[in-house]
Amino acid sequence: MGLTPKPTSPAGKWLGFVTAVWMQSIGGIIYGFSNYSDALKALMNLTQLQLNNLSVAKDVGLAFGLLPGLASDRIPSPLLLLIGALEALIGYGVLWLVTAKIINPLPYWLMCVILGMAGNSGTWMNTAVLVPCMRNFRKNRGPVSGILKGYMALSTAILTDLCAALSSDNPSTFLLMSAVVPIPVCLAAALFLREIPPSSTPAEESEETRYFGITNALAVILAVYLLVYDVTGTRSSAVSFLVAVVLLILLASPLWIPIYLAIKSLVPSRSKSDSDNVEGYNLVNEPLLLGEESVEEAEKKREMAAGATVAVEQTRRPVIGEDHTIFEAFRTAEFWILFGSFLCGVGTGLTVMNNMGQIGQAVGYGDVSIFVSLISIFGFFGRIISGTVSEYFIKIAGTPRPLWTAASQIVMAVGYVIMAMALPGSLHVGSIFVGVCYGVRYAIMVSTASELFGLKYYGLIYNILILNLPLGSFLFSGLLAGYFYDAQATSTAGGGNSCTGAHCYRLVFVIMSIACIIGFSLDVLLVIRTKNVYAKIYASMA
Repeated sequence: MGLTPKPTSPAGKWLGFVTAVWMQSIGGIIYGFSNYSDALKALMNLTQLQLNNLSVAKDVGLAFGLLPGLASDRIPSPLLLLIGALEALIGYGVLWLVTAKIINPLPYWLMCVILGMAGNSGTWMNTAVLVPCMRNFRKNRGPVSGILKGYMALSTAILTDLCAALSSDNPSTFLLMSAVVPIPVCLAAALFLREIPPSSTPAEESEETRYFGITNALAVILAVYLLVYDVTGTRSSAVSFLVAVVLLILLASPLWIPIYLAIKSLVPSRSKSDSDNVEGYNLVNEPLLLGEESVEEAEKKREMAAGATVAVEQTRRPVIGEDHTIFEAFRTAEFWILFGSFLCGVGTGLTVMNNMGQIGQAVGYGDVSIFVSLISIFGFFGRIISGTVSEYFIKIAGTPRPLWTAASQIVMAVGYVIMAMALPGSLHVGSIFVGVCYGVRYAIMVSTASELFGLKYYGLIYNILILNLPLGSFLFSGLLAGYFYDAQATSTAGGGNSCTGAHCYRLVFVIMSIACIIGFSLDVLLVIRTKNVYAKIYASMA
């Protein structure tokens, strides 16, 4: 029989989830723009507004996530993964050729297209793994979104630290890894990730919860390892190989769960014939009589009743908490409140990520990789903790998930104020605050959308909501940050510009903190409007 699990077995189900974790470990490459933005700015002699518009083009690629969203219910996940891997190879591959000076920079408009293709690659890969995992683990949506999006938050730090561990801080190395690494990971996910029936008994649900707890612990160990490596700043060649090996081992560690389940399935248990006999009835060979009815007659009546129910359902509009088409979701106030609050949080957070290279330089930091890693690692903590904590409070009290995003908006606003003050250590503290709160927003949105609008059309609804990323990037990064930076900057030789001092981004941070207060108000409104939905979820878990 061997230890190779069947895709529909518990071991196969968890092996698929592990490959999804690996997929998400490279799924956040899009957030690594700061690692190579300075190189592009210098090579192309760009102003800050032009550079920010390149980052917007990258994020506009996310708008085409509508395509994988539409395709997720029509073509198999392996094909979605293949498309994503090919786009990453082309998009990041061309950027590698440019930054490595193998080819000259392409025309500006074509560089925008290339960055858009690179950004779009992640939407295919992320949709391909997120949708089946949410459906496979319906009773643990918080941990699923927290873990997957947590590893996604770590992806930039993972690739950045692997490059540093290999004694290469060259931005072209980061781009080369971004182009090549997705191919083998996509192949692994294509082989093992399948959509299969979710758990159906309390024992199975309890076992899943236990394994999610272990997966959380392994992820936290990985994040702490990355954090220690970044804080200590160890870069000697003597330990570089060991650092890389340990990092890869930690990434592989969740594999022990499907291996354990595969071994467990080999242990002899009660025969099926014994388990099929309950209270003297053989459920395989004999019809169980219900009064004067046989099982077949009872099943026929149930089918007739179900048909009548479907006919009634088709004549009414679904309520919040039931499956919605995208057009039905558009007609609800809850969808647009969620959309607006998400914009305020992720739009401003993405602006910090895209501009971190210039933010750091403005206040005197030559190397901003530590801030990129801090946002990535603490974004992980925000995602994984919020997913698990919000799930726990739903199960014990029916607490609406948006309550946690409301709290995160306040903390994020404080983070922007701290960064605007530009005191010693402000950028470190602000990066941590922004990372945590960005992570909370992302993980909670993933779960909240599935609970409010269902899982039937989830792939498309999710990709509509993440249109906030390119929209927020355009509003806060392309327009706000780019305009105010250039207004304060001085021209440099070659046609670029630069700004030095806290004033370069101070007004940008103040405006973004106000946006977070608006997002807080929207989240509070969403908490009020969804109390009944979460009360029903709580009651169903009792």
